[in-house]
Amino acid sequence: MTLPHIDGAVRDGRHHMQVRVYYEDTDFSGIVYHANYLRFMERGRTNHLRLMGADQQALFEQAQAETPGFAFVVRSMEIDFLRPARMDDLLDVVTWPIAVKGASITLAQEVRRGAEALVTAKVRVAFICEGRAQPIPKSLRLLLKADLE
Repeated sequence: MTLPHIDGAVRDGRHHMQVRVYYEDTDFSGIVYHANYLRFMERGRTNHLRLMGADQQALFEQAQAETPGFAFVVRSMEIDFLRPARMDDLLDVVTWPIAVKGASITLAQEVRRGAEALVTAKVRVAFICEGRAQPIPKSLRLLLKADLE
């Protein structure tokens, strides 16, 4: 079940998801601990896929049937921490695809506070099976390319 108010929304080919900063997200100085941005962006990528129409459980079961033992793994990430977020800030996690290639998809992500970019990232996610890169199954490729065409 898709809950747009929880999962965010897709606008102009980009997924937007709001995140409130809680005390648990901050370090002793009251700013967001750097590793928590990775968690925010992971949620953004997951909800982006969900709002593109993926019944994720069914989609992954189908991919498992086509390529048993598959997994998506973060292959690389370039990240720039530009400005700090603080407790009670309302952040916008923005995600959009840049490229879908044979065995990987590259996404751009930003964590924003209003119009101000706090963190920018480029994430390459690889499709692997038994520890080796494999072409993304057709069912996933069609879904992942939806915003690129």
